[in-house]
Amino acid sequence: MPALTMPALRHEDTVFVLHLGDSENRLAPDWMKTVHSLLDTVVDHPGPAALVTTGQGRFFSNGLDLDWLSDHGDQLVHYVADVQALLARLLTLPVPTVAAVNGHAFGAGAMLAMAHDFRVMRADRGYFCFPEVDIHIPFTSGMAALIQAKVPPAAAVASMTTGRRFGGVEARDLALVDDVADEAGLVEDAAARVRPLAGKDRATLGAIKATMYATAVTALTTPGSGT
Repeated sequence: MPALTMPALRHEDTVFVLHLGDSENRLAPDWMKTVHSLLDTVVDHPGPAALVTTGQGRFFSNGLDLDWLSDHGDQLVHYVADVQALLARLLTLPVPTVAAVNGHAFGAGAMLAMAHDFRVMRADRGYFCFPEVDIHIPFTSGMAALIQAKVPPAAAVASMTTGRRFGGVEARDLALVDDVADEAGLVEDAAARVRPLAGKDRATLGAIKATMYATAVTALTTPGSGT
């Protein structure tokens, strides 16, 4: 596959595959704008649709773009709000979604995976990690609510308070991800989870997700919740 410097979308029968890129896939402003545009394409598709999100190479996503933030510190509040808006959108996207975690998923990159309905992680490479406790960045109320809406309490404690790096099998056993797969079959295994669901009515599915995750969505999108 050619190098991907920005996210790209391909369509296979009823499944859209969103490739996040082949770098660290950090959540830079322009990167997020591209992702939103590609999500528009998925949601606006007239036929059945499901979404697989994956990266290429070592990283699924390495989280916040700290280099960009170091040059734009005055935009911190707006930037975090944009990140949380993307997480909230994925959390309630009115099509079935699955993250095919091909490599490292750290911080907000792991939250990006969490915002999907399902997660399948490569078994032999990559870490799933919330490093906030070790890098002295407390979770915002919205980000904490997202994680806690998705995993059992014991998994939230084990991942959010320790900064531990979990390989695919450990992440599955802790219920951070739903399953593991080898590299060659990762995207197809992930797609197999959502392909049978592609025909679900979008208005109904979107309403169900909005109700299920109402607390997390409110925390993610309330002005000032990112500070």
